[in-house]
Amino acid sequence: MGASREVLLTTDASLQHLHPAHLPPGTVVGSWCVRSRQSCGAYGAVYLASRASEQEGALFALKVALHPNDPRFQREAELLRRIAHPHVPRLHEHGLWVHPAGPFPFLVMDRAEGVPLEVWAHERTRTSRQVMRLLAPVAGALAATHAVKGVHRDVKGDNILVRQEDSWPTLLDFGAGDFLGAPTLTRELLPPGTPYHRSPEALRFHWLNRQVPGAHYKPGPADDIYALGVTAYCLVTGTYPPPVLPPELLASDPSFRPPVWEPPENLVTVCPELAALIRQMLSLEPSARGSAAELAQAFEQAARSPGPETDQPIVPQTSGKAGVASRAEAPAPAVLVAGPPVNQPRIQSAGVAPDARKNQPDPRGAARVPWPWLAVTAGLVAFLALQVAGSKRHPARPIAGDLADHSQDNSGEEAGTSGLGHAALVTCGGTEESAISGKQIGVNVPKTPLPGQARPPCKKPEMVINGGCWGRPAAPPCGEREYEWRGLCYAPVLDPSPPATSEQR
Repeated sequence: MGASREVLLTTDASLQHLHPAHLPPGTVVGSWCVRSRQSCGAYGAVYLASRASEQEGALFALKVALHPNDPRFQREAELLRRIAHPHVPRLHEHGLWVHPAGPFPFLVMDRAEGVPLEVWAHERTRTSRQVMRLLAPVAGALAATHAVKGVHRDVKGDNILVRQEDSWPTLLDFGAGDFLGAPTLTRELLPPGTPYHRSPEALRFHWLNRQVPGAHYKPGPADDIYALGVTAYCLVTGTYPPPVLPPELLASDPSFRPPVWEPPENLVTVCPELAALIRQMLSLEPSARGSAAELAQAFEQAARSPGPETDQPIVPQTSGKAGVASRAEAPAPAVLVAGPPVNQPRIQSAGVAPDARKNQPDPRGAARVPWPWLAVTAGLVAFLALQVAGSKRHPARPIAGDLADHSQDNSGEEAGTSGLGHAALVTCGGTEESAISGKQIGVNVPKTPLPGQARPPCKKPEMVINGGCWGRPAAPPCGEREYEWRGLCYAPVLDPSPPATSEQR
């Protein structure tokens, strides 16, 4: 791993008109020369850069903070410096770029080539073997992170770049990462992350401690594993699994009925080994998910195993299509041979994952929801809205196109293969908007109040809509934490009084 060093530049009058989000080609940051801008998010801009001493040198990824003295960059640099794995970018340098507005931290890493996981998924009809070969090194990258007492905290398709020619994945963006002994940078109840990838234990912690001053959830390796499970579920089914709501929240509103849990093999033609590993990663019990190292080994071994199901295209379980079993005709979910004994590790050395379905939500009595995308009902979305209220908007963006429209012509736009290269429309320092095949996805304000939502009388400037309190109106497109009402986007207001079933603190 390349050594890192801090660089402090002398202030130059020419910097007065430069902002880290818009550095023109030729700008020198430390000993690196900007070639072109690649992307920009809420905290940093990424550029292709080469060494300033070389006219035509190798290209690297230069990440420059958008805010002076941003401590996230120091933490990210330290975490990357500890990790040595071929599927994690190697850190080459970190330093401070002196600017009239203050010093801006920067990082220089290996350039990761490829496209985001969602784009890779839409550009091909995947097989279970291809998916397992891709997930194995991602799990290995997480194992290397966990081995140095670190956590990624934002595992998702956007942060996995896949090389086109050989499907080589790289786990990116450790800016939200953490490691043992690192200073706490945020005081929110939940640390930075993507709502739909939150683990059940994180959601429950939020619900039970939402009124406890100073409460702060500390994600661990099991949270990364759950997020990888959500990512894998999206990759094969084209939709998110329904989040697991805390039982205390459900008890506070007995009339609310969450959607049924659908194992991946009920939705698509996926091989039993991959389906079982996905279910295992989504287990309610953190210890049942297995370690990242065990998962990496299981994915590798399952990908090497023979079997026609492993090489079948992953397509929806729909009736009336030749070669595809209907849902009624599909084999019983996850009936695996020689599952491990109760007291044995969750993942066997032979690479056969056990049936983790018993750790999933009980679907009995739950209302079914329509395929393909909104497998999350208004109540589930509402809870995610409540648990991240006040944070920046970040719409959920599942992998939907090709699976949802696979009954159409595979060669045309109806197959969901067009426009995905522009799925993430990012504005520097701003929000990320969702676009799937050019369509915005929004949810109307439900006709009745949501579980955990405040009800009238509402405080000013809150608004009463359909018997619930709503606030923070904003212009569309609406994020996952917002609902549409008469042309504007509203977020539900959390009821300040805890439910009667909450634990005493």
